[in-house]
Amino acid sequence: MKTFNYSLASSLCALIIGILLVVWPGMAVNYLVITIGVLFLIPGLLGLFTSITQRSAQRSAFPVVALGSALFGIWLIIMPGFFVSILMYVLGALLVLAGVSQLSNLAAARAQLPVPWAWLVVPVLVFVAGLVVLFNPFEAATVPFILLGAAAIVYALTDLVRLFRYRRRNEGHMTDVEIIE
Repeated sequence: MKTFNYSLASSLCALIIGILLVVWPGMAVNYLVITIGVLFLIPGLLGLFTSITQRSAQRSAFPVVALGSALFGIWLIIMPGFFVSILMYVLGALLVLAGVSQLSNLAAARAQLPVPWAWLVVPVLVFVAGLVVLFNPFEAATVPFILLGAAAIVYALTDLVRLFRYRRRNEGHMTDVEIIE
C-alpha cells in the first residue's frame, strides 16, 4: 500500500507541475533564472563567510570570486526578466548565424558535387527559428516549458490510469519475500 500512496502523490505532483508550466510558462522561465541566481548566491555567501571567519586566524586575500558570485546571484534574483531577454537574443542571433553558415556551406559544396534540395530544409528551419526568437524572444523562451508541462501532464494522467486500473489486479498476487543470508 505504501507504493500506491507514493505513486499517487508523485503522479498528482507531476500533474500539478505540468498544469502550472502550461498555464504560466513565463513565470517558469523567471523562476528558473531566480533558481540559478540562488545557486550563484549560496556559494558566494559561503565563500565570503568562510573568508571572514578565517581572516582573523590568518592573513588571506579578499575573496573576489565569492563576492562576484554573490553579487551576480543577487542580480539574477532581482532582475530575471533582463537575463532571459538577453539570453534569448543571443540564442536567436546564434541560430540565425548557424542557419546562414549551414546554407553557405551547402552552397559551396553544391559547386563541387550534387547536394539534394532536402539538405536545405534543416538550415532554413534553423534560420527561421533564429528569426522567430529574435523577434519574439520571451514567447520563444516559454515554449520548452510548455512542452515540459504537457509531457508532465501526459505522464501524470497515464500513471494515474495505471494506478487505478491495475492496482486491484496486482494486490492479490503479492506475497511476502523472506531474505536468506
